[in-house]
Amino acid sequence: MKKYRFNRMEIAGSLGDLGTLLPLIVGMVTINHVSPTGIFYSIGLFYILSGCYFGLPVPIQPMKVIAAYAISTGMTYSQISASTGLVCIFLLIIGATDTISMIGKLVPKSVVRGVQLSTGILLMTKGVSFVIDGAPGSQLLEPYLSIQSAGPLPITIIIGIAGTVLTFYFLNSRKYPAGIVVTLFGLLVGLFLGTYDGMSRFTPGFYPPPLLPAGLPATTDLTVALFVLVIPQLPMTIGNAIIANADLSKEYFGEDSDRVTYRATTLSMAAANGLSFFLGGIPLCHGAGGLAAHYRFGARTAGSNIIIGAVFLALAVFTGPHVILLIHFLPFSILGILLLFAGSQLSLTILDMFARKDMFVVLTILAITLASSLTWGFLAGIILAFTLRSEKFDI
Repeated sequence: MKKYRFNRMEIAGSLGDLGTLLPLIVGMVTINHVSPTGIFYSIGLFYILSGCYFGLPVPIQPMKVIAAYAISTGMTYSQISASTGLVCIFLLIIGATDTISMIGKLVPKSVVRGVQLSTGILLMTKGVSFVIDGAPGSQLLEPYLSIQSAGPLPITIIIGIAGTVLTFYFLNSRKYPAGIVVTLFGLLVGLFLGTYDGMSRFTPGFYPPPLLPAGLPATTDLTVALFVLVIPQLPMTIGNAIIANADLSKEYFGEDSDRVTYRATTLSMAAANGLSFFLGGIPLCHGAGGLAAHYRFGARTAGSNIIIGAVFLALAVFTGPHVILLIHFLPFSILGILLLFAGSQLSLTILDMFARKDMFVVLTILAITLASSLTWGFLAGIILAFTLRSEKFDI
């Protein structure tokens, strides 16, 4: 397989992570005052370096447990920075010692599929939420659009329906890939209906990468980050970002994914979080949901990583802290459509589960995830899967 392609399909596939990335970036910049320059530098470099090493489409996403909790509780920039450094150390240890490979071999396939289904459903749910409820934490559905409704219909519903129709119509088109069409449609809506709030402050220039903009975290920040952010994140990182992601890559790309091992994936994320720590970014990971989105929208080579990585780097270099103003032109309902289709692609991986016991494990993980979190779903799924191996138990 050709390692790099730079065509329409790769461009479309490269947009697969935006539905997850952009809302969390906006939240952490707005609420936690994280440096947008540091975020875009670290993400851009991670995209390019991981794509060059693995030679395949590689998803890049924020660590969702950390991001969601930090945004919802308004944690400080220093605490988020501390979590990034601690995640780097943990991943480096289990990757360098290859402990992660032993863990990966012990995790049953039904648990992997349960994690993939749960992640997919969470993405779909969040996508629908963006279309129905609009921007999270805002009194307006689309806070950066001048129109909030057309008669009785909210603007998010109108944009969401149009985006869904466009996605279905162009989903299998190679001439006009759905990812590009829907994203361009969203940008046009933002340009024509946008409020342009803050654009008077927009100042292009040359912005070098920041170095430790949050400073070195204090001991109290490290303690809070460890127990409140990092420990709750780790099971999801192991289950989804490492094991489920590597297994899905092998399912999509076969022998071409030989480099996408549990150990390599872990060390890749360790290096990324080390880089992100020094640049003032956020905790980053790979993820099965992002990979499903890249693949569904057309990415088949590392060219997709080079494309989107170059975009993130260019925005970091030439717009710096003002990049957040440009993100506002893409409506949340369009990000919701991207999430909806990404989640559906990932959820469909359970189609190879035929045994009743395996499906029970998958559905139990989903139920616990929806009721609490993917962390508890993953842990409960492992216990249940090993318990059901006994002939004493039947479903």
